[in-house]
Amino acid sequence: MSENVYAALTAPVRRAATRAVHRGWRLVQEAGAVTAGHPGRLRFRRIGEGTRLAFPQGTVFGERWIELGDYCVVGEQVTLTAGLVPGLDLGPDPYVTVGDGVVIGRGSHVIADTRVTIGSDTYCGPYVYITTTNHSYDDPATPVGKQWPRIAPVAIGPGCWLGTGAVILPGAVLGRNVVVAAGSVVRGDVPDHAVVAGAPARVVRSYDPAGGWQPPLRTPPPVPVQGGAPQEGGPPARGTGG
Repeated sequence: MSENVYAALTAPVRRAATRAVHRGWRLVQEAGAVTAGHPGRLRFRRIGEGTRLAFPQGTVFGERWIELGDYCVVGEQVTLTAGLVPGLDLGPDPYVTVGDGVVIGRGSHVIADTRVTIGSDTYCGPYVYITTTNHSYDDPATPVGKQWPRIAPVAIGPGCWLGTGAVILPGAVLGRNVVVAAGSVVRGDVPDHAVVAGAPARVVRSYDPAGGWQPPLRTPPPVPVQGGAPQEGGPPARGTGG
């Protein structure tokens, strides 16, 4: 029997097996998702209504000091930690506070050895890294990984957008509606309505109430279209009243 004939005979079996695996995986993902009603082994300080942590979760510990607001979306393999190591008593106050409607993309990390605050309606792309801890290298005779780290709180204002692979370093304070370009490394203070990019990140665009965006935006804003997704620029579609 030739290989082609064998492949043709087994193709229906392979298709059936593929469908079964996909259905099974969807069931596993549904069963393994964490919500307020189905927290599994995780006991967060608070997990809000409509919030969901996709399965499989990343490393999660210190959840007694983690508060998740309402209607948050936490992607697969997201790490959420409070404290340097599991099992510490961190006191009466939360270490991580996530507002309502926050999205944390797949593979992201929130590492809180002191306070991290993420404002409502902030969106994080995949593989964003938010940390309150940075290695020190003061002693040239000691390996960097064995030196005591520097720790500082992080505050991210509401309505921000953190692009894929962005890194938010200890002590960073982001204002309202800040855009962080993909791959940027942010430290220090970022004012409201600013766009930052680079490593280290610098303000490349900001909003002035009198003059608008400076430098001006290079593309027109999207125009809503009835019955479909917005289209970029151009005149309004028929029937939109524009």
